[in-house]
Amino acid sequence: MGLLQDKDKVAIQERIAPMTGKVKFIYFTQELECQFCRETGQLLEEVAELSDKLELEKYNFTTDKEMVEKYNIDKIPATVMVGEDGVDHGIRFYGIPSGYEFATLLEDILMLSEGDSGLADDTRAYLKTLDSPVHFQVFVTPTCPYCPGAVRLAHQMAFESDKVVGDMVEATEFPQLSQKYNVMGVPRTIINEDTALEGMRPEEMLLAELKQL
Repeated sequence: MGLLQDKDKVAIQERIAPMTGKVKFIYFTQELECQFCRETGQLLEEVAELSDKLELEKYNFTTDKEMVEKYNIDKIPATVMVGEDGVDHGIRFYGIPSGYEFATLLEDILMLSEGDSGLADDTRAYLKTLDSPVHFQVFVTPTCPYCPGAVRLAHQMAFESDKVVGDMVEATEFPQLSQKYNVMGVPRTIINEDTALEGMRPEEMLLAELKQL
């Protein structure tokens, strides 16, 4: 039985119809000791079937060491998204992108396909000046309506700068990480291990936070 209903498939096809370039899901999984690996893989398969511009590659987290190292994957289920040029912009989903986060997945498809982050000119200009790595870990849950905005912004910034990596981390799938970073509510964004932001920050506010790092 599929995860997506027929009406969902129609709505998704309409949403991603503006795609111009191809987009690839690079998915890391394993059979055992991974709570939502099967469901995540199935969801990505069903989405990829909805457009000839979408492609899915699957890798085993245990045995495909070269690819795991290439994309610096340290937990599963993990999804990397790349555009037609194959460039890794640092866009990551750790955990199943379901519930409200499914909308982020679709927005990322369009961003990578069209090659435009949609960020303000001031933000783009600042991101081009970065000379040190920036790592966003945005902790979310599928039922959080404010989380997609936080993940989306991290992914937009990752798209704009090769210094930025943006991770969606599904909090309930990675309880040890949630405990480590004291995630009591979502969205909670950890920047470079030592800066924590609560809630959804608008673009200009997150840019201001980056400038203070």
